This record gives sequence, structure tokens and C-alpha cells, in this order.
Amino acid sequence: MTRPPVRTGSAGAAGAVHFSLLGPLTARRDGRELPLGPRKQRLVLATLLARPNTPVPVDVLTDAVWPDDPPRTARKNLQVYISAARALLGPAGDGGTDRLVHGCGGYHLRIAEGELDTLRFGSLARAGRAAAGRGDVAGAARLLREALDLWEGPPLHDLRDSAGVAEEADRLEARCLTVYEDWAEAEIELGRAAVAVDGLRDLVERHPLRERLRAAWMNSLHQSGRQAEALAVYDDYRQLMARELGLEPSPAMAALYRSMLGRGREARRPAVSRRTPAPVALPAGTGAFTGRREELRGLLDVLGGGEERVVVVSGPGGAGKSALAVRAAHLLADAFPDGRVHVRVRREDGTARGRAEVLAELGRWCGIAEARTEIPATTAGVEVPATDGALVVLAEAWQEWQARHRALVVLDDVPDEASVRGLLPRSGKCAVLVTARGQLPGLAPVHRIALPAPADGEALELLGKLIGAGRLRTDPAAALRIVRACGGLPLAVEVSGMRLAVLRHLPLAEYADRLDDPSAALDELVAGDVSVRHRIASGWRDLAEPDRWVLGRLAGLADDGCFTLDRATVALGCGERAAIRAVESLIDAGAVTSPAGEVTAHAALYEVPRLLCLFAREQEADAAGDRTGAPAVALSPG
Repeated sequence: MTRPPVRTGSAGAAGAVHFSLLGPLTARRDGRELPLGPRKQRLVLATLLARPNTPVPVDVLTDAVWPDDPPRTARKNLQVYISAARALLGPAGDGGTDRLVHGCGGYHLRIAEGELDTLRFGSLARAGRAAAGRGDVAGAARLLREALDLWEGPPLHDLRDSAGVAEEADRLEARCLTVYEDWAEAEIELGRAAVAVDGLRDLVERHPLRERLRAAWMNSLHQSGRQAEALAVYDDYRQLMARELGLEPSPAMAALYRSMLGRGREARRPAVSRRTPAPVALPAGTGAFTGRREELRGLLDVLGGGEERVVVVSGPGGAGKSALAVRAAHLLADAFPDGRVHVRVRREDGTARGRAEVLAELGRWCGIAEARTEIPATTAGVEVPATDGALVVLAEAWQEWQARHRALVVLDDVPDEASVRGLLPRSGKCAVLVTARGQLPGLAPVHRIALPAPADGEALELLGKLIGAGRLRTDPAAALRIVRACGGLPLAVEVSGMRLAVLRHLPLAEYADRLDDPSAALDELVAGDVSVRHRIASGWRDLAEPDRWVLGRLAGLADDGCFTLDRATVALGCGERAAIRAVESLIDAGAVTSPAGEVTAHAALYEVPRLLCLFAREQEADAAGDRTGAPAVALSPG
């Protein structure tokens, strides 16, 4: 693509520097390209520009420049590169203040829309989609084309040998491809398919498995009177899918093909057009997602096959349920053409959101009118009460919407069954993926996936992503001690990795010694505002008072947290039936794990996960001075 004239926007004063990431990394002042220095300096600048107007942690910059084994002088070298970037960037336009400042979250680059092509690209793309939403297809096509004129090719293709920069570049390229698909579909709807044919062919050759690109190419060929070529595009795709993935094209793609078989050259409008893009509201996938291959494959098979409408992924806090659900949702775009959305069912403080509040968010997402009128949004995290009548109307409207569409809804961190009753689909092809610490046994029928602690190999892989494979290899035995002291819990392993990434001087063996100490382990598992103790405490608060007392007694049974039913009966001072009920109540809540296969209650070996065990012992010790006896719990000798 040829490069358009630089659009400076509000920051286009003479002498300003304009940066481009949508192609090779370049900087221009008054039309003249500027030298950007050695490769490591360019990597630092590219990483900062890829995350404009947001703090970039020092460890992210370090990993971009030295992905495996940073030198001891890495921090000093970074300061040199940052100083060079400041000189190149110059002062900001608001009174001459520094553009690049350092704070507690890292380095923060302040840059205006007109100074960076990716910001301008995003602004034009949003404007184009808004025009499409208003029915102004011609205006949408014009704005989207203007955005695409900024795209020179694969973003940052000169720096992709850095894994960190390559990840940012892939994200930018995915955005560009989506905008190209939006533009092509708008042109096809306007009857101007010929302008898109060649570009679509080139992009399909580079991204052969991207179905939406291929569908647009088929439509553009068909509308241009090239029906045989359009049908050949589908046949090539079907063979490629079978050969590479062992899959068939999606039902929507197959339906498009069948419709073309039955239409002649006179058909001018595309078989598939989309006036507004399917709504997608998902968190960005984490680059540290590791392992869970079997669980992810199972989740994709169940949801992608369309056989199950509700799937519950359960496991203790920090087990990686949300990361797994978001990963699956990102990979299921073709299976859910009407949209994918992620909704948290708790607030930031861990308290449950009301059903009216969650329904209102879902209603706004899918465009149900009642969501905007009768059920107000929240104010400062406090739910505005709604009338019972309005809530019933909205709930029925949500059910009707689900019955007519094929969308995926992720209801994340669900506290109990009551929080999601009325939200789950009764009919149709919508699917809901629920994540919860407890088992939610009152929901039926559902497909259940329980997340056990990852195997040592997966936990070590996660740790290596965060601290670098080179450092992991310096002391593999200590690294194994670290992940086992974390009980394999992904959150704890991730916090350990974040902590070690900052404490680069700290030997792995010394940190492993700290985690092995039961009195210090939870104090060590803190990185910035991420605390394993706080996450466990949230789950502790979810338990009923009797369950907390039982868990505190069971946590003291063995150093490794394992116990049998006989030992539980003695520790709880109750009869066998009461002990079984107490233990199974904790299994339902996700606080105790049990064998995966069938085994009698007496033969089973139960376990309280190590970090929860340590927390429960802390709580038991704190309460010991105030408690004169066991609370009145339902543990009769029966």
C-alpha cells in the first residue's frame, strides 16, 4: 500500500514528530524521516508507542529488549534508551511538559491522536462503525477506507524478532484485518464489490484460515459476476480446513456457499452483509496464558459443537478459570457470529452484583431497548433499584434475544446459582460459559469442567514465561520447589514470576526457601496490587460460618492438607454422616478437592489446597483467643 500524507490532527504544529507503527517503525518531522538509533533503542520506542497514554512496566520493556537473559546493566541501559526517546519526542503540546514520564506503574508516554498512526486509525475505525450503526453505509465505507490508507503492511515487521514486540504487532494487525473486513462488506453492500476483490485475494493468501475474509472475497467475486471463482474459493477453504485442522467450514460459510449455488449472475447484493459488526466485549487475552491444553480443547469442542448451552468451569480462586474462559471465547469467533461478551458477576470488592445490574449490562450490549430506559446503570458501583415489572420485562427480552441469536456470554466469577438464574438460555443456540469457585450444584442441566491444579510442567512453563527461560534453567530444582510451594495455583505462580521479574538479584533457591516457610508464604505472594492472600480471603468470605469453622479444623490435620474421612470425623468431633455432609459442603464450595474417579467416602483422600490451608490456619489462630468452643453448627453425631 502507498503511504498517504501524514494527518497531524490537533497536534500537527510545524516541527512536531509523527510516528508510524502500521508498517516499519518510522518517525518523521516536517516530512523528513528521522534516525531512530540502534535496534534496542527502537525496540524500547516501539513498545512505548504500542501502548500510548498508559503506563508500560519496566519489566515489559526489559523483556522486549532482552527476552531470555537480561544483562546486569539492563536497567541502566534502559535509562539511556529512555533518555534518547525523550530527546526525540520533545515536550508535549500542553505547556511544554514532559511527554515521557516515570511513575509507579512504569513509563507513561503521552501522545496525541495526530502524532501516531495507530491512534488515528482507531479513531477513524470507530467513526466508521458508528456510521454503519446509523445505517450510513457510504459514510462508513469512506471512513474505514481512510483508516486503511494508514496501513502500509504488517505492523512493526522490522522488529518482530522480539517476542514482546511481535505480540503487540499481531494485535495491531488483527485490528487492521477486522477494519478491512468491515470496509469490504460495506463496499459489497453498496454494490461496489470490484474495488475490494484484489485486496481481499492478497489478504486471504496471507491469512488463509480467516473465514470472514474468505466470505467477503466470495461475495465480492460473486457480485462481480465471477461465480465459478467464488465457488472455487469455498472449495479451496474446505480442503484447507480438513487438511490443516480436521474441521469443516462453519455453518454460516456453508450456507453462503449453498446460496451461491442457487443464484445466477444477476444477484447483485451479497449473501452475507453486516450493517453493524457483531458485538464483541472481551478482555484482552493474557500473553502469560499457559497450559490447560486438555481443558481448553474440551471447552472448544463442547461450545464449538453447539451441543451444550451452559458450561460451568469451577475451581478455587486463582486457578485460572477466567483466563481459560476468555481464551476460549477469543478462539470461538466463528462459532458465535452474533457476538461474544464477558460480564463479571462480582464488583471489584468481591461483592455480588444484583441480577438487575447484570441484566442491564447484557441488555445494553445486545441493544435491548428496555436496558437503556427502564433499568438504569449503576452509580459509583451501587445498583440503582429497578421495579419488579421492569426486571421481568428485561429478563423476558433477554430470553427472546438469546432464542433468536447465536452468541456466547461469559458470566465470570459467579458467587451462587441465584445470581445467574434467569440469565441462562432456555432455547436457541446461544451459549453461556460460567466460571465459579464453587460447583454451583443447583444448576442443571449443564456441562461441567473442574480445573485441578496444573501439572508441574505447565506451572514451570508459566513461571518461565514471566522470569525468562534462561533464568529458569539456572536452578530448575529451585524453580520446581517454587511452583510446588504455590500448590501449582496459576495465580500464585504468576505472582511469584512477577515478583522474581522485579527482584532480579534474588536467587531462585532463596525465594523457594521463603515460600516453603508456612508462616511467610502468603506474605511473599504479593506483587504490586496483586495479592494471593486477598484473593483467598474473598473466597473465605463466601463460605458460610459453619463451613469456615470446619475448614479451619480440617486445615490443621496434616502438613500437606490431606485427610481421610476418619480423621475428619475425629477433628470435627461428630458422627460419620455429619462429617460426610460437612466435607461435601466444602467440595461444593470449591474449598476441598476430592478424587476424580469413583471411590467410597472412607477410601477417598481429600485435600485442602496448600495456600488455602495456610490461610485457614491463620484464621483459626486469630480466632482461637476469642472462641471458647465450636460454633453452633449442624454437626450432629448422626
